[in-house]
Amino acid sequence: MSVHVVILAAGQGKRMHSTLPKVAHLLAGRPLVGWVLAAAESLAPESTVVVVGHGADQVRPLLPDGVLVAHQDRQLGTGHAARIGIGAIADLDRDDTVVILYGDMPLITPELLTDLSDLGDATLKMVTADFDDPTGYGRVVRDGTGRVVGVVEHADCTPEQLQISEVNAGIYALRAGDLVDALENVGNDNTQGEYYLTDVVGILAAKGARLEAVKAGAQEVSGINSQDQLTEARRALQRRINQELMEAGVWMLDPERVYIDVTVTVEPGVRLYPGVHLEGETTVAAGAVVGPDVFVLDSAIGADSRVWYSVVRGTQIGRGCEVGPFASLRPGTVLQDGARIGTFVEAKNTVLGEDAKALHLTYLGDATVGARTNIGAGTVTCNYDGISKHPTEIGEDAFIGSDTMLVAPVKVGDRAVTGAGSVITKDVSEGALAVERSQQREVPGYADRRKARRGKEDED
Repeated sequence: MSVHVVILAAGQGKRMHSTLPKVAHLLAGRPLVGWVLAAAESLAPESTVVVVGHGADQVRPLLPDGVLVAHQDRQLGTGHAARIGIGAIADLDRDDTVVILYGDMPLITPELLTDLSDLGDATLKMVTADFDDPTGYGRVVRDGTGRVVGVVEHADCTPEQLQISEVNAGIYALRAGDLVDALENVGNDNTQGEYYLTDVVGILAAKGARLEAVKAGAQEVSGINSQDQLTEARRALQRRINQELMEAGVWMLDPERVYIDVTVTVEPGVRLYPGVHLEGETTVAAGAVVGPDVFVLDSAIGADSRVWYSVVRGTQIGRGCEVGPFASLRPGTVLQDGARIGTFVEAKNTVLGEDAKALHLTYLGDATVGARTNIGAGTVTCNYDGISKHPTEIGEDAFIGSDTMLVAPVKVGDRAVTGAGSVITKDVSEGALAVERSQQREVPGYADRRKARRGKEDED
């Protein structure tokens, strides 16, 4: 017998007030539906089907290879969606187990799904939870012995049923044959005129089937229907991510103020200060210190490096480097081991060689800087002529004086020096000094004459 997973993800999510379909909203590095798919992987399913509808063209690219996609052209209810999902599975044996999930429940855990999918002697297992405010959820109806006999949607509840706090999470596991047969008998005679998947519970109960409820925490099975609920889910997932990292040996001064995508790799021995945001395909090696107040996207931070009060995007930072405070590293930047980028320095598509440094008020664009070279304060690689970008090449052990303008394309040789305030438009030979300035001259007595002139203007 095989396990098949059907994920219902066709809804619009009007309360999100967004152009994105609800399940496409990002949460700690994954779309909502991606979290559900990740949890379902623990079941090693024979097939996984995602039922799409609203915004299908935006949802499809988010689904990994191997996931089957079924399209619900008209949203006629969860029962209708489940039928479409089942229809997408080619080799479905009646004794196979089908697990039905929702694409907007990112907090479900593999442990819960493992418990759910183990049917044993049950015909159907369903996840329920006790909500302080069950408004909007279907209520679980039990008989006098505590046996589950049905689920009633909120809009169809009697006043007595509205007082029930146990709600149906909409997550089920049952034999494929029982599901197919029950869906054939689901009608739409209700206030919404829809085919409810929840009616399957009542149909099976009426046949005397054994139904079991798996209790979960309210947070774990809460669906995301609004931006504030998305934020609450983000907090919960971030606590999980940070807790796992700390248990593995990552130090955090204040984990409530550290934000890490699930796609990020942080090695044991890393120290993270408040205000750190690590996103995308970022990696942080052992011994690195990151923060306070750092944003990193799709970058690598090497072992024993320090990054603080900075923005880093698409950058490779080697071992023992220092970045910041107040630095901006843009895509294509590489800092080789021991390199240093300092205060108010911006680099784009630039390689800074081993132990090279640019510590103050500098822009390096489309540049290559050799090992141990010092870039003085106020240096600019003038890489754009208004039409095209051009490269700057600086050799090893060079010294670029403060306020040097390097007008690309230009090359500065090994051990070369540029005088402060120079505008370098021609290549500089190895070991040479290049100075480009007007000759300084003095005008004696100028201050007194200026003061006298200003006094006369005031009298007039």
